[in-house]
Amino acid sequence: MDHDAPRRCAVFRIPTAHPADTSGVLALIESGALAATDIRAIFGKTEGNGCVNDFTRAYAVAALQATLAEHLRCAPAEVGRRVAMVMSGGTEGGLSPHLLVFAVSTAPPESAGEPTLAIGTAFTRPFLPEEIGRTSQIEATAEAVAAAMTQAGISDSRDVHYVQVKCPLLTGDRIADAAVRGQTVVTEDTYKSMSYSRGASALGVGLALGEIAREALSDAVVCHDLTLWSGRASTSAGIELMHNEVIVLGNSSAWASDSVIAHRVMQDGIDLPAVLGALADAGLRPSGQLDAVGRDSLLAVLAKAGPSTTGRIRGARHIMLDDSDINATRHARALVGGVLAGITGRTDLFVSGGAEHQGPDGGGPVAVIVRR
Repeated sequence: MDHDAPRRCAVFRIPTAHPADTSGVLALIESGALAATDIRAIFGKTEGNGCVNDFTRAYAVAALQATLAEHLRCAPAEVGRRVAMVMSGGTEGGLSPHLLVFAVSTAPPESAGEPTLAIGTAFTRPFLPEEIGRTSQIEATAEAVAAAMTQAGISDSRDVHYVQVKCPLLTGDRIADAAVRGQTVVTEDTYKSMSYSRGASALGVGLALGEIAREALSDAVVCHDLTLWSGRASTSAGIELMHNEVIVLGNSSAWASDSVIAHRVMQDGIDLPAVLGALADAGLRPSGQLDAVGRDSLLAVLAKAGPSTTGRIRGARHIMLDDSDINATRHARALVGGVLAGITGRTDLFVSGGAEHQGPDGGGPVAVIVRR
């Protein structure tokens, strides 16, 4: 690809029947609508529990890598080095399992003009178990965000609207590996390790985008000082990797995509005005639920969801943190998913749970990608 020529980022939203369902991607490739060589990133919502033992994420990644390997003429492992894949487990409530495929191709030289959707990807080095949830992960993530911005051709951090990160978590074996080497991990609770990994990754995004000062960061603030947050970070932890995969989404006049991205920050899980603001920034101004034309032009909705640590939403008590049967992040995904579905008229929404340092406590960023 000629990187001096304008690039175009296309977004394909594909429903899935199960975590290993790649038939929709395959159909697009075989029809010629999507070139496998153009695929740069894939986001996916899978119907697992989103917790440590959610293997639907790894299952989906393995299926996608196997499918794309045949078309890219390489080993499945090589696909993982070429295409950033972020699988987010949990489709509680009415959320629908689906994939978002981001493909990059060369556009005609004369097509560049107004800022349109731009994408860049980067990978950190693999982390040791004892680095997860600590400053090492923060700094490595910040470096990867900067690299992804460079790849996207975005020099001004204000033009970045969403940074999706897939990050690792701790398992019993990983904790034991650290202990054998005389190292301690941030927590021996494998579920809490997801929070620490998400939190450190989000702080890294905030550092890279200038939202958080370097001197404010240390091991001690991760998951403790919730006044430190990024309004554009979305991080998702999984068992299927030991490094961070970073996808930067923004707008750039050097690109000639057919869509734009906009974002706002939800102050809590029912902050509908923030959602309406993001839609308006991207050119949609619904007077109620989006009509058929609006729904068709809405290519993707990306959001974070997390329970407030206060146990309250606008003064009223919630039980998300006290429910021993259903994890709080699962409640939060269903809540935010319902708010978003109500205004968009869609349920294929990329709502990711666990919002540590991603927006204010109980809130989180929301971004929309809209066809111009």
